[in-house]
Amino acid sequence: MKLYITRHGETLRNSEQRVLGRTDDPLSEKGLKQAAELAEKMKDIEIDMIFVSPLSRARQTAQAVADVKGLIPIVDERLIETNFGDFEGVDRWCEEYQAAKRDHFKRYPNGESYFDMAYRIYNFLFEIRDKYPDKKVLVVSHGGVCRIICNYFCDMENEEFVQHAFPNCGLEEFEL
Repeated sequence: MKLYITRHGETLRNSEQRVLGRTDDPLSEKGLKQAAELAEKMKDIEIDMIFVSPLSRARQTAQAVADVKGLIPIVDERLIETNFGDFEGVDRWCEEYQAAKRDHFKRYPNGESYFDMAYRIYNFLFEIRDKYPDKKVLVVSHGGVCRIICNYFCDMENEEFVQHAFPNCGLEEFEL
């Protein structure tokens, strides 16, 4: 199975360097432009299916590609961004957030841990691999989800994992 992953286009909170997890922010004007550029970039890439997070910023990005490809995105709740709990909306360079981000075993206060995320994301990957072994699949999601997927394929060290920044509308390709 060929797997493509992308992160949604930019939102206002992304541009403000705020932690953005489950808050349902739509794409900014720049994000809409990035989504259109991604769709143009994918015009000649063969894909059979698009799976997308339920959050509007991901759905808007997926729809831009789907319109070009003639596909209907499939919403999968497991692709939702990290539940950052009490850190939702704080400055992403906040010392407390940066410290919590490095503790992979521990849940964010009133949120989830990276292990919680890995469990749901890996289950999603195994399911689509088993159900659609001959398909070319695009996943449109979030920075944290993309980080987990990249780590599945690339075995990052702890600090490399924490620092891995997936760009808005960046595109990676893997064999699953």
